[in-house]
Amino acid sequence: MELMTYTLQLKTYLQELKDIFEQNNPPEDRRDNLFFQMVKENTAPIYDLLAKWEELALTTIKEHKISVHPNQVMSTRENMELLLMHSYYIDVRRRRYMELHQSVEYVLDQLLRAIE
Repeated sequence: MELMTYTLQLKTYLQELKDIFEQNNPPEDRRDNLFFQMVKENTAPIYDLLAKWEELALTTIKEHKISVHPNQVMSTRENMELLLMHSYYIDVRRRRYMELHQSVEYVLDQLLRAIE
């Protein structure tokens, strides 16, 4: 199923973002255009995947094929977008980052269980 593939890809990206957060240092200048371009290039595929995933997940939920609340899917997308920026710019405390990370991971796992 395509939704399962997208969800597994997002889980992989989620782990990669966590690794970036833990290993990276914040940019010296937040207005550095080169850094911004690098972040934009690295995150563009994830943003595209997130949009496709959300649309497909919401469609699947509307067809009553899985029992996950639509608000969870929308919140997961928003939280993943926050993680994308926080992973590179390191502008949030570790505790908050981990809360977002666990929230996204929980819903992705819940969705995978519902699909199976």
